[in-house]
Amino acid sequence: MRVAVFLPNWIGDVVMATPAIRALRKLVGDEGQLIGVMRPYVAETLMGTPWLDEEILYKPDASSNDLKTRAAMAKLRSARPDVAVLLTNSLRTGWMAWGSGARERIGTARKLRRWLMTTHVAEPNVPTIDAYLNVAYAAGCGVEPPRLELGTADEDETAADAVWRVLNLPVNNRVVVFNSGGAFGAAKHWPAEHFAGLARRLAHEHNLHVLVNCGPAERDIARTIVAGADDRRVVSLADFDVPLGLTKACIKRSRLLVTTDSGPRFFGIAFGKPVVTLFGPTPASLTTTHYDLETTLSLDLDCQPCMQRVCPLGHHACMRDLTVEQVYTKVVASLARSQSVAA
Repeated sequence: MRVAVFLPNWIGDVVMATPAIRALRKLVGDEGQLIGVMRPYVAETLMGTPWLDEEILYKPDASSNDLKTRAAMAKLRSARPDVAVLLTNSLRTGWMAWGSGARERIGTARKLRRWLMTTHVAEPNVPTIDAYLNVAYAAGCGVEPPRLELGTADEDETAADAVWRVLNLPVNNRVVVFNSGGAFGAAKHWPAEHFAGLARRLAHEHNLHVLVNCGPAERDIARTIVAGADDRRVVSLADFDVPLGLTKACIKRSRLLVTTDSGPRFFGIAFGKPVVTLFGPTPASLTTTHYDLETTLSLDLDCQPCMQRVCPLGHHACMRDLTVEQVYTKVVASLARSQSVAA
């Protein structure tokens, strides 16, 4: 059996899809082939995992008449999949699955996509992890635990070694990683001065080191956090090239992750780390992770969840009014609880 699985576009969604990918790998077995169809950065997220036999990368580009998608389609047709499983909801991927020649096409069926699927999967009101598993079950997979899983490549670990060396970070489980931003938009951000206050308390009161993760657009935020903390034990990745693999490797060797509701949140869960997640415009229920070592915080204001990238009311109270003391209390409890579980 040759199965082409169309993977989600958002990094967090990709990690939430790993139980479904794992189930599909078991379905095709050692003699079958599992082909991942995805955006290039999705391949970076999954690097170091053992499930895919082949990757077909595509990146829609209207300026070149979508030539990259056409090239991916040619490669997909040459792979001759028997089944296409769609963990996506777009019409574009529905068309790609139909054009692949796969006799069976399994996925959710919204509007015009209904005509492109041979098996329609209902969209029940369940967490995203379970929704992906439901699609895998419709393809014939056995029951799979909703455990998130990732890996790292050797070059990721080498890059993390360099970070630890340059920033003089300890190797004895005393580094907490902060993830302050996210691709969704500014509405998810916890204020930099709050992160700085939290970092200062963890350094002064617990002798922990703090490493602030950042993407290219968040370097200034990371520098602001470090400057506000004003402690040599608080450092950032702002002056490093930070591919996804390095972020994964840094979180993998951390003691705990404090994060907004963004992609790196799921890295922490996939690597079995205690995670404290701060929610503002998005609901925690949508991305329930079934993970005992995650603590979620939300003020549950009347305006939450708005699902907007920028606060439509202008006050951003859902994140700004979430205090350092509230988060600090949860972080300390999470540290103590994880030690108890490990013991």
